[in-house]
Amino acid sequence: MPGITPFAEPNACFALFVQKTTISSWFSKQGLQLSWGRVSQGANMALYTIGEVALLCDINPVTLRAWQRRYGLLKPQRTDGGHRLFNDADIDRIREIKSWIDNGVQVGKVKSLLSHDDPDTQLLWREQQETLLRLLQAGNLQRLRAWIKEQGRDYPAQTLITHLFIPLRRRLQCQQTTLQALLSMLDGVLINYIAVCLASAKNKHGKDALVVGWNVHDTTRLWLEAWIATQNGWRVDVLVHSLAQFRPELFDGQTLLVWCGEVPSASQQQLMTEWREHGYPVYSLGPEEP
Repeated sequence: MPGITPFAEPNACFALFVQKTTISSWFSKQGLQLSWGRVSQGANMALYTIGEVALLCDINPVTLRAWQRRYGLLKPQRTDGGHRLFNDADIDRIREIKSWIDNGVQVGKVKSLLSHDDPDTQLLWREQQETLLRLLQAGNLQRLRAWIKEQGRDYPAQTLITHLFIPLRRRLQCQQTTLQALLSMLDGVLINYIAVCLASAKNKHGKDALVVGWNVHDTTRLWLEAWIATQNGWRVDVLVHSLAQFRPELFDGQTLLVWCGEVPSASQQQLMTEWREHGYPVYSLGPEEP
Protein backbone atom coordinates (compact mmCIF):
# COMPACT_ATOMS: atom_id res chain seq x y z
CA MET A 1 0.00 0.00 0.00
CA PRO A 2 1.48 3.41 -0.91
CA GLY A 3 2.69 5.66 1.87
CA ILE A 4 0.41 8.36 3.24
CA THR A 5 0.52 11.54 1.19
CA PRO A 6 1.19 14.51 3.50
CA PHE A 7 -2.00 16.48 4.23
CA ALA A 8 -4.06 14.28 1.89
CA GLU A 9 -5.85 12.87 4.96
CA PRO A 10 -5.11 15.23 7.89
CA ASN A 11 -6.92 12.98 10.34
CA ALA A 12 -5.00 9.91 9.17
CA CYS A 13 -1.71 10.84 10.79
CA PHE A 14 -2.93 12.89 13.72
CA ALA A 15 -5.65 10.51 14.87
CA LEU A 16 -2.87 8.00 15.33
CA PHE A 17 -1.17 9.88 18.12
CA VAL A 18 -3.53 12.33 19.81
CA GLN A 19 -6.91 12.34 21.47
CA LYS A 20 -9.38 14.89 20.17
CA THR A 21 -9.51 16.71 23.48
CA THR A 22 -5.79 17.59 23.29
CA ILE A 23 -5.33 18.57 19.64
CA SER A 24 -8.51 20.05 18.17
CA SER A 25 -7.78 23.60 19.31
CA TRP A 26 -4.18 23.33 18.11
CA PHE A 27 -5.34 22.09 14.72
CA SER A 28 -7.70 25.06 14.38
CA LYS A 29 -4.78 27.42 14.90
CA GLN A 30 -3.06 25.78 11.95
CA GLY A 31 -6.06 26.41 9.71
CA LEU A 32 -6.64 22.68 9.20
CA GLN A 33 -9.84 20.69 9.46
CA LEU A 34 -9.72 17.52 11.52
CA SER A 35 -12.27 14.73 11.13
CA TRP A 36 -12.25 12.13 13.90
CA GLY A 37 -13.29 8.52 13.90
CA ARG A 38 -16.57 7.60 15.56
CA VAL A 39 -16.57 7.79 19.34
CA SER A 40 -17.60 4.81 21.44
CA GLN A 41 -20.54 5.22 23.78
CA GLY A 42 -19.52 5.15 27.42
CA ALA A 43 -15.87 5.98 26.78
CA ASN A 44 -14.10 9.08 25.53
CA MET A 45 -12.17 7.17 22.90
CA ALA A 46 -12.26 7.34 19.13
CA LEU A 47 -12.92 4.12 17.22
CA TYR A 48 -11.72 3.44 13.68
CA THR A 49 -12.80 1.07 10.93
CA ILE A 50 -10.35 -1.42 9.48
CA GLY A 51 -10.01 0.78 6.39
CA GLU A 52 -9.12 3.80 8.50
CA VAL A 53 -6.60 1.78 10.50
CA ALA A 54 -5.06 0.47 7.28
CA LEU A 55 -4.48 4.09 6.21
CA LEU A 56 -3.23 5.17 9.62
CA CYS A 57 -0.69 2.35 9.88
CA ASP A 58 0.09 1.97 6.17
CA ILE A 59 -0.84 -1.71 6.16
CA ASN A 60 -3.14 -3.89 4.08
CA PRO A 61 -6.55 -4.74 5.67
CA VAL A 62 -6.01 -8.37 4.64
CA THR A 63 -2.89 -8.42 6.81
CA LEU A 64 -4.80 -6.99 9.77
CA ARG A 65 -7.44 -9.70 9.44
CA ALA A 66 -4.73 -12.38 9.31
CA TRP A 67 -3.08 -10.99 12.43
CA GLN A 68 -6.42 -11.29 14.20
CA ARG A 69 -7.74 -14.61 12.90
CA ARG A 70 -4.62 -16.67 12.29
CA TYR A 71 -2.21 -15.35 14.90
CA GLY A 72 -4.48 -13.91 17.62
CA LEU A 73 -2.51 -10.66 17.75
CA LEU A 74 -5.50 -8.31 17.70
CA LYS A 75 -8.88 -8.19 19.46
CA PRO A 76 -10.93 -5.43 17.82
CA GLN A 77 -14.41 -4.52 18.95
CA ARG A 78 -17.40 -5.28 16.72
CA THR A 79 -20.38 -3.23 15.62
CA ASP A 80 -23.88 -4.72 15.71
CA GLY A 81 -23.33 -5.53 12.04
CA GLY A 82 -20.11 -7.41 12.77
CA HIS A 83 -17.68 -4.80 11.44
CA ARG A 84 -14.35 -4.39 13.21
CA LEU A 85 -13.62 -1.24 15.21
CA PHE A 86 -10.18 -0.40 16.59
CA ASN A 87 -9.25 2.04 19.34
CA ASP A 88 -6.02 3.94 20.02
CA ALA A 89 -4.57 1.07 22.07
CA ASP A 90 -5.15 -1.28 19.13
CA ILE A 91 -3.32 1.13 16.84
CA ASP A 92 -0.37 1.27 19.25
CA ARG A 93 -0.30 -2.53 19.26
CA ILE A 94 -0.36 -2.67 15.45
CA ARG A 95 2.59 -0.26 15.39
CA GLU A 96 4.44 -2.51 17.82
CA ILE A 97 3.69 -5.61 15.72
CA LYS A 98 4.92 -3.85 12.57
CA SER A 99 8.09 -2.81 14.35
CA TRP A 100 8.93 -6.39 15.36
CA ILE A 101 8.20 -7.73 11.86
CA ASP A 102 10.22 -4.93 10.22
CA ASN A 103 13.12 -5.97 12.44
CA GLY A 104 13.04 -9.52 11.13
CA VAL A 105 10.83 -11.35 13.65
CA GLN A 106 8.53 -13.96 12.10
CA VAL A 107 4.88 -13.04 12.59
CA GLY A 108 4.19 -16.32 14.38
CA LYS A 109 6.74 -15.40 17.06
CA VAL A 110 5.58 -11.83 17.64
CA LYS A 111 2.86 -12.57 20.19
CA SER A 112 5.29 -13.60 22.92
CA LEU A 113 7.23 -10.35 22.44
CA LEU A 114 4.31 -7.93 22.72
CA SER A 115 3.68 -5.78 25.76
CA HIS A 116 1.29 -7.40 28.24
CA ASP A 117 0.47 -4.54 30.59
CA ASP A 118 -2.82 -4.54 32.44
CA PRO A 119 -5.42 -1.94 31.32
CA ASP A 120 -4.70 0.41 34.24
CA THR A 121 -0.99 0.44 33.43
CA GLN A 122 -1.70 1.01 29.74
CA LEU A 123 -3.95 3.95 30.64
CA LEU A 124 -1.30 5.44 32.92
CA TRP A 125 1.33 5.42 30.21
CA ARG A 126 -1.11 6.62 27.58
CA GLU A 127 -1.81 9.65 29.78
CA GLN A 128 1.93 10.20 30.19
CA GLN A 129 2.34 10.13 26.42
CA GLU A 130 -0.42 12.72 26.02
CA THR A 131 1.23 14.95 28.63
CA LEU A 132 4.53 14.74 26.78
CA LEU A 133 2.77 15.41 23.49
CA ARG A 134 1.13 18.56 24.87
CA LEU A 135 4.51 19.81 26.05
CA LEU A 136 5.94 19.22 22.58
CA GLN A 137 3.05 21.09 20.97
CA ALA A 138 3.52 24.02 23.35
CA GLY A 139 7.13 24.30 22.20
CA ASN A 140 8.42 25.36 25.63
CA LEU A 141 11.75 23.56 25.70
CA GLN A 142 12.52 24.56 29.27
CA ARG A 143 9.31 22.97 30.58
CA LEU A 144 9.86 19.95 28.32
CA ARG A 145 13.38 19.39 29.67
CA ALA A 146 12.20 19.79 33.26
CA TRP A 147 9.38 17.28 32.79
CA ILE A 148 11.64 14.65 31.22
CA LYS A 149 14.19 15.17 33.99
CA GLU A 150 11.44 14.64 36.57
CA GLN A 151 10.37 11.38 34.90
CA GLY A 152 13.99 10.27 34.88
CA ARG A 153 14.08 10.65 38.66
CA ASP A 154 10.83 8.73 39.14
CA TYR A 155 11.32 5.78 36.77
CA PRO A 156 14.19 3.58 35.50
CA ALA A 157 15.42 4.27 31.98
CA GLN A 158 14.15 0.91 30.70
CA THR A 159 10.62 1.63 31.93
CA LEU A 160 10.47 5.11 30.40
CA ILE A 161 11.91 3.95 27.10
CA THR A 162 9.59 0.96 26.81
CA HIS A 163 6.34 2.60 27.88
CA LEU A 164 6.76 6.28 27.07
CA PHE A 165 9.45 7.27 24.60
CA ILE A 166 9.35 4.40 22.09
CA PRO A 167 5.53 4.34 21.78
CA LEU A 168 5.29 8.11 21.34
CA ARG A 169 8.18 8.20 18.87
CA ARG A 170 6.42 5.53 16.80
CA ARG A 171 3.28 7.64 16.76
CA LEU A 172 5.25 10.66 15.55
CA GLN A 173 7.10 8.79 12.79
CA CYS A 174 4.85 9.84 9.92
CA GLN A 175 5.27 11.54 6.54
CA GLN A 176 3.82 14.79 7.85
CA THR A 177 5.93 17.89 8.36
CA THR A 178 4.44 18.88 11.71
CA LEU A 179 4.91 15.40 13.15
CA GLN A 180 8.49 15.28 11.94
CA ALA A 181 9.14 18.60 13.66
CA LEU A 182 7.69 17.33 16.95
CA LEU A 183 9.75 14.13 16.69
CA SER A 184 12.90 16.12 15.99
CA MET A 185 12.22 18.32 19.02
CA LEU A 186 11.67 15.29 21.24
CA ASP A 187 14.79 13.53 19.98
CA GLY A 188 16.93 16.62 20.52
CA VAL A 189 15.78 17.05 24.12
CA LEU A 190 16.18 13.33 24.83
CA ILE A 191 19.72 13.21 23.45
CA ASN A 192 20.72 16.29 25.46
CA TYR A 193 19.26 14.79 28.65
CA ILE A 194 20.87 11.39 28.07
CA ALA A 195 24.25 13.01 27.34
CA VAL A 196 24.11 14.58 30.82
CA CYS A 197 23.23 11.19 32.33
CA LEU A 198 26.16 9.54 30.55
CA ALA A 199 28.55 12.24 31.76
CA SER A 200 27.29 11.81 35.32
CA ALA A 201 27.76 8.04 35.12
CA LYS A 202 31.44 8.58 34.28
CA ASN A 203 31.96 9.63 37.90
CA LYS A 204 30.65 6.31 39.21
CA HIS A 205 32.33 2.92 39.45
CA GLY A 206 31.72 0.77 36.39
CA LYS A 207 33.13 -0.77 33.23
CA ASP A 208 33.93 1.40 30.20
CA ALA A 209 32.37 0.66 26.81
CA LEU A 210 31.56 2.20 23.45
CA VAL A 211 27.98 2.07 22.14
CA VAL A 212 27.92 1.45 18.38
CA GLY A 213 25.08 1.20 15.88
CA TRP A 214 25.41 -1.46 13.20
CA ASN A 215 23.31 -0.98 10.09
CA VAL A 216 20.49 0.91 11.82
CA HIS A 217 18.80 4.16 10.81
CA ASP A 218 17.27 5.40 14.07
CA THR A 219 20.31 6.93 15.77
CA THR A 220 18.23 8.24 18.68
CA ARG A 221 17.80 4.62 19.77
CA LEU A 222 21.59 4.47 20.22
CA TRP A 223 21.30 7.10 22.92
CA LEU A 224 18.30 5.43 24.52
CA GLU A 225 20.15 2.10 24.66
CA ALA A 226 23.25 3.85 26.00
CA TRP A 227 21.11 5.30 28.81
CA ILE A 228 19.91 1.82 29.74
CA ALA A 229 23.50 0.56 29.67
CA THR A 230 24.61 3.22 32.17
CA GLN A 231 21.90 2.09 34.59
CA ASN A 232 23.21 -1.45 34.18
CA GLY A 233 26.63 -0.39 35.45
CA TRP A 234 28.42 0.67 32.26
CA ARG A 235 30.27 3.94 31.67
CA VAL A 236 29.74 4.55 27.99
CA ASP A 237 30.54 6.78 25.07
CA VAL A 238 28.37 6.80 21.94
CA LEU A 239 29.54 6.50 18.33
CA VAL A 240 26.80 8.76 16.99
CA HIS A 241 26.67 7.50 13.39
CA SER A 242 25.63 3.95 12.61
CA LEU A 243 28.14 1.80 10.71
CA ALA A 244 27.05 -0.06 7.59
CA GLN A 245 30.07 -2.37 7.90
CA PHE A 246 31.27 -3.23 11.40
CA ARG A 247 34.93 -4.08 12.08
CA PRO A 248 35.79 -4.58 15.76
CA GLU A 249 39.54 -4.47 15.06
CA LEU A 250 39.13 -0.71 14.47
CA PHE A 251 38.32 -0.30 18.16
CA ASP A 252 41.17 -2.29 19.65
CA GLY A 253 41.07 -2.54 23.43
CA GLN A 254 37.51 -1.27 23.80
CA THR A 255 34.43 -3.16 24.93
CA LEU A 256 31.76 -2.68 22.26
CA LEU A 257 28.03 -2.62 23.00
CA VAL A 258 26.34 -2.96 19.62
CA TRP A 259 22.79 -1.92 18.72
CA CYS A 260 21.52 -3.81 15.65
CA GLY A 261 17.84 -2.93 15.99
CA GLU A 262 15.21 -4.76 18.02
CA VAL A 263 16.40 -8.13 16.74
CA PRO A 264 19.91 -8.68 15.31
CA SER A 265 19.97 -10.67 12.09
CA ALA A 266 21.26 -14.24 12.14
CA SER A 267 24.44 -13.16 10.35
CA GLN A 268 25.05 -10.36 12.86
CA GLN A 269 24.60 -12.75 15.77
CA GLN A 270 26.95 -15.27 14.17
CA LEU A 271 29.63 -12.65 13.51
CA MET A 272 29.49 -11.29 17.06
CA THR A 273 29.86 -14.81 18.42
CA GLU A 274 32.88 -15.40 16.18
CA TRP A 275 34.45 -12.09 17.20
CA ARG A 276 34.10 -12.95 20.89
CA GLU A 277 35.71 -16.32 20.21
CA HIS A 278 38.64 -14.41 18.71
CA GLY A 279 38.96 -12.26 21.81
CA TYR A 280 36.98 -9.17 20.83
CA PRO A 281 34.59 -8.01 23.61
CA VAL A 282 31.56 -7.39 21.38
CA TYR A 283 28.07 -7.64 22.87
CA SER A 284 24.61 -7.02 21.50
CA LEU A 285 22.42 -4.39 23.16
CA GLY A 286 18.77 -5.17 23.72
CA PRO A 287 16.74 -7.59 25.85
CA GLU A 288 19.74 -9.85 26.47
CA GLU A 289 22.41 -7.18 26.79
CA PRO A 290 25.37 -7.94 29.08
